[in-house]
Amino acid sequence: MTGALAGRRIAILVESDFYEHEIWYYSYRFPEEGAELHFLTRLWGQESITFTGHEYKAPFVCAESFENMDDDTLRSYSAIIVPSAMVADRLRYSEDLAKLPPATDFVRRAFAEPHIVKGIICHGLWLLSRTPELVRGRRLTCHPNLYGDALNMGARYVDADVVVDDDLVTGRTGAQAGQFARTVISEVLTRSAVPAGVS
Repeated sequence: MTGALAGRRIAILVESDFYEHEIWYYSYRFPEEGAELHFLTRLWGQESITFTGHEYKAPFVCAESFENMDDDTLRSYSAIIVPSAMVADRLRYSEDLAKLPPATDFVRRAFAEPHIVKGIICHGLWLLSRTPELVRGRRLTCHPNLYGDALNMGARYVDADVVVDDDLVTGRTGAQAGQFARTVISEVLTRSAVPAGVS
């Protein structure tokens, strides 16, 4: 595959109540640059789950999971994106309150890998509500409804559509998905070579 992101892998978390226009845009935009795109979720032991969108109840079949992903596979990704709408709220559920939700733990592990660009847009910040140390002191933007959450997490809120803080790219709302995706692409290209073992 040709393109600026050829040989790179990008993961996008997904669940029901996703914002269709955003997810549809990503499904074209990243492959257009040559990236290998993966939509990941918690499959709960199933082979696949069909989720429905927020606006039009459009179906989206996901058959890949972040559960039990080993470190080498995680490190093969150049970017991990937490999208807008209610995806993060659904993924932050944990049946065992003594443990981090699997999706939160997955993103926590990604934050430990500086070469992976972490993209969080709109209400995606909800997924980090139990791990505020990941964004404490860092510059970010989010949906205006999460302004108080950002402050309570110790983040430095910036009134902008898209904000870059080292390996963290944040976007205000799903309406900024285009600018957000362009910035993620730019950050991937400037910070990481093709991971070893990925062709």
